[in-house]
Amino acid sequence: MADFIEESKYVELIYKVVDRKSGDVFSNIEYPVGYVHGANDVLGKDVLAELEGREAGDIIEIKIDVEKLYGPRDESLVFIDKIENVPQEYRKIGTKVTMENKDGQPKEFLVTKVDDETVTIDGNNPLCGRDVNFLLEVTLVRDATIEEMEAGGTTDSEPSLEEILSQG
Repeated sequence: MADFIEESKYVELIYKVVDRKSGDVFSNIEYPVGYVHGANDVLGKDVLAELEGREAGDIIEIKIDVEKLYGPRDESLVFIDKIENVPQEYRKIGTKVTMENKDGQPKEFLVTKVDDETVTIDGNNPLCGRDVNFLLEVTLVRDATIEEMEAGGTTDSEPSLEEILSQG
């Protein structure tokens, strides 16, 4: 008899984050991530509600409200500089650049465009302004062990929904 996802079940799933317009995959986790259902809401209440009652083999597609997670896109966080002003190691798309704001707080930026003359870095989350779906595939459902329950839902470190979306 199949186990269904409910409180105190150990669940493993693989997932990817997909742009609804282009079909581009932003992050793709092919090794299963495990958690104990109901022990915490690290994946977010909406996602957990969708997983409730599912079983291994089920694939769930959930629309992510990126604006709710990260706020609207802020064009003041986009900087374009002449390529000769930018160190060589920052002239590659996808490179992370950490800078400090006027209060000395670190902020991560991403190199989003490089051409012959300029480099563009963007402090917005890469998903800001996009329509994305969270595609989850349940790979395992079973009773959780006492150790898993005591660990607050997982015996290894699991990413939060925000960490999942920031990869890629």
